[in-house]
Amino acid sequence: MTSQLEFDAAVSRHLESLYVSAIPATRRQKALAALDLRPGEHVLDVGTGPGYLAGEMALQLGSAGQIVGIDKSPDMLSRAKRRCAGLPQVSFQEADVTKIPSAPEAFDAAAAIQVYEFVEDMEAALRELHRVLRPGGRAIIVDIDLGSLVWEAGDRARAARVFHAWDEHRADPYLPRRLGPLLRQAGFDLLSVDTYALVALTAEPFVAGMAKFAAGFVAGRRGVTAEDAAAWLDDLAAMDAGNRYFFSVTMFLFLTRRRPG
Repeated sequence: MTSQLEFDAAVSRHLESLYVSAIPATRRQKALAALDLRPGEHVLDVGTGPGYLAGEMALQLGSAGQIVGIDKSPDMLSRAKRRCAGLPQVSFQEADVTKIPSAPEAFDAAAAIQVYEFVEDMEAALRELHRVLRPGGRAIIVDIDLGSLVWEAGDRARAARVFHAWDEHRADPYLPRRLGPLLRQAGFDLLSVDTYALVALTAEPFVAGMAKFAAGFVAGRRGVTAEDAAAWLDDLAAMDAGNRYFFSVTMFLFLTRRRPG
């Protein structure tokens, strides 16, 4: 990819405001249900972001548990630390997912929600995940395939150009298609793969916020002008005003386990 998203202060602030809404909250709930945490476990939150998931995991694990959240964005980590300041079982470290500063076999479980699609070297990232999980330790990995994106617009050709430019913000916009083989190669057993669709029939806060986010990113990329991006937003607003709004994208939940022995 020629250019990816930088999680600087502005991006971190915008994402934090969106993560409290219903769609990301549901995504976290589904991931936690699949991971099935047990009181007292030690858990790694890969790419913790603003710390919503870490805080929710702490409630499940209780005071005897331990959550370590890692992220390479100092701005995200500062927000996560503030959010979880009253939870002594939660700690955070600045780290890349390919170089996790933890001892081998330190964790019973791990969660990575829309993190690995931003990682260039997935082989190295999964080797590190394998290293820090105990034998039999499990992980939930959630990513989207942008090929499943449906975002209706009056001008579909222009929308397609916007989506093509939006591909640049991820290292692999289609990661779920190859994640199974990558996990097996790294020493994991694949326990299950579930899907669910995020669907919005109105410009609800999360989807509307992501549209503005995308429009700001795509301007000047792959032939999309700032005028194109603004016109796409106007098109979406018209779809919403005319009760014709439709957004859908498929989430893929991979529940995996480090092979015992």
